Amino acid sequence: MLGSRILTHTVGATSLLVFSAGVVSQAQQATSSAPSSSSKIPYPQKLTYRIEWRLITAGTANLDITRAGANAWEINLGLESAGLVNRLYHISDRYRVFTDGRFCASSANLDAQEGKRHMMTQLQFDNARHKVTYEERDLIKNKSEKRELDIPPCTHDIMGALAALSELDLEAGKAATLPITDGKKLVHARIEAQAKETVPAMGKNYQTIRYEAFVFDNVLYKRKGRLFLWLSDDPDRVPVQFRIQLGFPIGTISLSLEKQQKL
Repeated sequence: MLGSRILTHTVGATSLLVFSAGVVSQAQQATSSAPSSSSKIPYPQKLTYRIEWRLITAGTANLDITRAGANAWEINLGLESAGLVNRLYHISDRYRVFTDGRFCASSANLDAQEGKRHMMTQLQFDNARHKVTYEERDLIKNKSEKRELDIPPCTHDIMGALAALSELDLEAGKAATLPITDGKKLVHARIEAQAKETVPAMGKNYQTIRYEAFVFDNVLYKRKGRLFLWLSDDPDRVPVQFRIQLGFPIGTISLSLEKQQKL
């Protein structure tokens, strides 16, 4: 199901925005004698989101971000359907990404169990050769597909690309273009910082900046749609909310922050 695949990538992508912001801040402090009081420090944490579809709770997304070394991160995302949606179309996705200190992807693995389908997808980035290897296996039909794609330096999967947004520190009204690949296609996608908005979550109101990533309409995904994300407008850059607007029959899928825990 395309909606669940996009959810899996999007939740992890926005979380990376929080941590990549800290990388830039630390680099700036290393060359400055006066540290900033508003520096953004990346830290391991767990984020939990409620997924809503057609005004009902459709599932839960759990995201863990941990260090994988002095200059590396590991991101694990679990996506589980619930309630009526689970009875209609069971979804259990596991997405793992390893990145360097700049949040450029080193590898990405998706184990997707969706309805009667069970797919395993792996991306392996060879930054020295400027290549990415894509391999997808259908565990039910016992079929596989493998291909290799040329990429520029520090090309991201969609997660790493949105992480780079924090490094660019876009203000409302600004935009940037970033190289993104899903292993099958390389695109230069536009990301806009559109407006400042107040978003309720976890019993309080967050002051946020709304971003839109233009990855639909035959850019990275063929389907028509829109992808929005809201980050808190403060040093923590908390990913507060996501919204994916797709056409019939999926419609709009929303994710709202329910819990944030530092590890």
